Amino acid sequence: MLNRLLRAIQDFFSFSQRELNQFFILIFLMVAIGVAPFLFFQEDVPYDPTADRQTLDSLVVQLEGQVAEDEAKSAIAFRRKPIKLYHFNPNDLTVEQWQELGLNKYIAQRILNYKAKAGAFKSKAQLRRIYGLPDSLFQLWYPYIDLPDENPRYGDAYAKDQPFSGSFTESRPKTEYPRKRWELQPFDLNTADTTELKLIRGIGSKLSARIVNFRDKMGGFHSVEQVAEVYGLAPEVADSVRKYGFIARAYQPRKINLNTATFEELRQHPYVGYSLARAIINYRTQHGPYPGVEELRKLKVLDEARYQKIQPYLTVQ
Repeated sequence: MLNRLLRAIQDFFSFSQRELNQFFILIFLMVAIGVAPFLFFQEDVPYDPTADRQTLDSLVVQLEGQVAEDEAKSAIAFRRKPIKLYHFNPNDLTVEQWQELGLNKYIAQRILNYKAKAGAFKSKAQLRRIYGLPDSLFQLWYPYIDLPDENPRYGDAYAKDQPFSGSFTESRPKTEYPRKRWELQPFDLNTADTTELKLIRGIGSKLSARIVNFRDKMGGFHSVEQVAEVYGLAPEVADSVRKYGFIARAYQPRKINLNTATFEELRQHPYVGYSLARAIINYRTQHGPYPGVEELRKLKVLDEARYQKIQPYLTVQ
């Protein structure tokens, strides 16, 4: 009977004798694997999470300590060196001396390159026109720069009662009327469009649009210092924006209601993001409406510095 069954299987699948043997070995292994869990079955042991919880808590403590240590090292590494103020002539300084005055290496090298090509600085105003020089630093240096405020006028080198006997050059004034100097006027950061922003040197179409988009997503600027948070805005350009931009006293940024805002509304705010938005919604679901904005301090994912940044944009009414 068994031989007839084997022969029938061999004829049906067209197996050789070797293939038939391998087929039965495969069948045996499949049966063994299927039966093994029942043969080696053991009763479940109740899971005690205490040990794992202690291990996880110790890892959290270690990670928090490591983060605090890394932040302290970063703060030391990027701490701004104190500026040494003293009377100086811009024509005599090296790159290292410019850095002691608070300037970064690249702008210091730009000053030296300018001096090598255009000649020595003859006035404070000439130094101020160096591209990228922060206006706040220049104002700090101003009393210590050993140069006159402006270049002497063209005609001051000659007595008015003596005829001009030199050769006429291209730089000679074409008219007796002085040319009126154009100056950028202060503007409201919350109403300025891209055209106004592009009047600042260093801001083109992309950066101006980026500033406006960032302002609109936040709901408006409540401080001029927020301009520095725009991606791609160089520190010296942000300094110029802060110099000419202002926030109207009566202006109030657009606020988000913590008790009615959806996850998407919260997530899209630049100061909130995905994780904090989810935490805000979960806390509201578990504990009910927020009695006040200060209730957010109970969220573990929100530190005090971030709370201070986001607080002007939130309300519970």
